[in-house]
Amino acid sequence: MTVAAIYLVIAFGLGGLAMAVRLPPLVGFLAAGFVINALDIDEVPQLQLLADLGVTLLLFAIGLKLDVRILLRREVWLTTSIHLVVSIVLGTSVLWLAAIAGMSMLSGASPTTIALIAFAMSFSSTVFVVKVLEERGESHALYGRVAIGVLVMQDIVAVVFLTVTSGMWPSPWAVTLVLLWPLTRILRRVWSGLGHGEMQSLFGIVMALVPGYALFSALGLKGDLGALVIGVLLASHPASSELSRSLFHIKELLLVGFFVSIGLSGLPDVPALVVALFMVLLLPLKSALYLALFAMMKLRYRTALLAGLSLMNYSEFGLIVVSVGVTTGLLAPAWLVEMSIAVALSFVVSALVNGRGHLMVEKLASRLPEQDEQSLHPEERSGDAGDAEVVVIGMGRVGFAAYQRLTDHYRLDVVGVDYDGPRIRRLADQGLRVIEGDATDLDFWNQLRHSESVRIAVLAMPRHGANVTALACLRESGFSGTVAAVARYDDEVQWAKEHGVDIAFNVYAGAGLELADQVGTTTPDPVGDELELEPELGISGTEKLPRSTTGQVPREEQP
Repeated sequence: MTVAAIYLVIAFGLGGLAMAVRLPPLVGFLAAGFVINALDIDEVPQLQLLADLGVTLLLFAIGLKLDVRILLRREVWLTTSIHLVVSIVLGTSVLWLAAIAGMSMLSGASPTTIALIAFAMSFSSTVFVVKVLEERGESHALYGRVAIGVLVMQDIVAVVFLTVTSGMWPSPWAVTLVLLWPLTRILRRVWSGLGHGEMQSLFGIVMALVPGYALFSALGLKGDLGALVIGVLLASHPASSELSRSLFHIKELLLVGFFVSIGLSGLPDVPALVVALFMVLLLPLKSALYLALFAMMKLRYRTALLAGLSLMNYSEFGLIVVSVGVTTGLLAPAWLVEMSIAVALSFVVSALVNGRGHLMVEKLASRLPEQDEQSLHPEERSGDAGDAEVVVIGMGRVGFAAYQRLTDHYRLDVVGVDYDGPRIRRLADQGLRVIEGDATDLDFWNQLRHSESVRIAVLAMPRHGANVTALACLRESGFSGTVAAVARYDDEVQWAKEHGVDIAFNVYAGAGLELADQVGTTTPDPVGDELELEPELGISGTEKLPRSTTGQVPREEQP
């Protein structure tokens, strides 16, 4: 217990230090692993178990939000295939030249050995990328969906590689996994009767670990892949987003163990550190190749850049590939330390680059050759707000309610914007005017500026980070209308007010106002029907509050 306490203190301290210098906490967790290793503190056997649980729940959560059709899109499967082949060829060539130049760790290495290292370097980290996307609230944005699709395709390649190199083929009983589809139809009915509390969270953990990880492992398949598959099969349930949110903090806490465990792989000497730094210097080539391929697939430069930069890292799977090479005698054991250092450094570099924000990407994209709007992917063509007076960004629960209130009661011309295609189609079927768009895209706001009728922008996205990015793009585009934003915490409300948001509204306080509104309509008021609203909620003045007309709010991902 004492050793575990030391682990916790070091991880917490360095995680907090990383936040203090404006770095993601995971950079501190990576550093904690190396510090613990350098101090020669006894290992905690349960740490690897916690790390494995975190990765398993992460993949299960990805499955809950994954549209399998994304894997069939050319920009996903073709990009993944070409990138893998070109990465191995280019990586082998560069490493071979480094060996000729006298780099000690590579001197005398066979072409097979060098190709295996290049193969390990071709993968990007599912854990890191998804964590970055979730922190931004952009896992459903086009670039986020494409990046996740590429990662899933890479996971499939990983399963094939492990199967071939292990010399053990899956059990013949693996064909029975087709029965999971009818089984999950039954499990969805069970899920519907569990309510919204701890039983639902426990249900998710059981699904990820039992029919997911344990069953697939028993049949000779990768357990992590099983968690992903089960998540995909359960994704159609109406509460899938709610379950994903309920597992979020559990998964995040367990993933601390994953990042700490990377640093425990070993400490490098000077030659090993030189090779690891050389591998990190190759990361821009990896990102540039993604940029070129995504652009060839008719994605806008901005989308290609965001996806390419998010994938600019090395994967924990690289450690598994190197481990296989060590086991088969193709690689020296020192390469495990090499790869662990390279993976850790790639996370640091990627976190720094991706933390620069969308405006940096917009500036880079503006320097690239102009693209023909009509030749772009259909999802990349700009939407048009038309003659709308109000634009509601994010059509989840809050956005839907705001849309209904503004149209039904205030008789304003409103258009909703969201980047979730299925959600847009559902709302359009209900008669709402909704267009597809990404509020973190500067071009989107530039087009809205040309529509002189738009005078109010409502930022109703669930993640504060996404609203912050949208606000920066909004101001950069020159939008001079009123901006309203929702938040879940008081410090987020304060931040919004300090950065020029006209109306900053705490959604929980808003729920209290709505409740009072409902009660007020059933209680005689001797003073009258007027109610003064709280100024700290971002609303001032006196307004007559009629009976709510928000209607039934769909169960969506947003709060």
